[in-house]
Amino acid sequence: MDSSFQYDQFVLKKQIVSLTGILRIFNPGGQLVLYCQQKIFRIKEDIRVYSDDSKSREVLIIKARQVLDFSAYFDVMDSQYSTKVGGFRRKGIRSLVQDEWEVFNPQDNLIGILKEDSLNRALLRRFLLGRLLPQDYDLRAGMDQLADYKQEFNLLQYIMHIDFRKDAESILDHRLGLAAAILLAIIEGKQHREG
Repeated sequence: MDSSFQYDQFVLKKQIVSLTGILRIFNPGGQLVLYCQQKIFRIKEDIRVYSDDSKSREVLIIKARQVLDFSAYFDVMDSQYSTKVGGFRRKGIRSLVQDEWEVFNPQDNLIGILKEDSLNRALLRRFLLGRLLPQDYDLRAGMDQLADYKQEFNLLQYIMHIDFRKDAESILDHRLGLAAAILLAIIEGKQHREG
């Protein structure tokens, strides 16, 4: 696995004023460890993640299986080793009210759920406060929390703090955990832009 994924905490920053979604992921020391630039006018998501903004070394691919599907399944691949890391499927109708994703291992077995913090807060975001109420997600396997994703309030930039420290037994592959953060910033971030 690439050394970019070795940390237990990361900060994702997304440029809001940009034609294409540009994401930068930093380690706890503030060093850039991952870079992603979403291509515009795609009918099927194909997200490439690089080790830095020169885009000289691709490390991850996040790719939708279907075209424009509300409950799309996204495969996550390690670019360097050409191996599947896992996948995500958005819970379509359920995500209209409260964002929810199923998390799968490389064999497509369900291993966890990635879910927005609470129904009440989700409704407030969608119908009243929009971006004024930052999002918070937990990735759980049963009762165990494996990752925490907290959006920081910032009107000029999308900032998310990613924390894997509660996963004491290292159940969650950090490549999969960071792919989740990227999907949240790109896919779920679109629906809250207007607020």
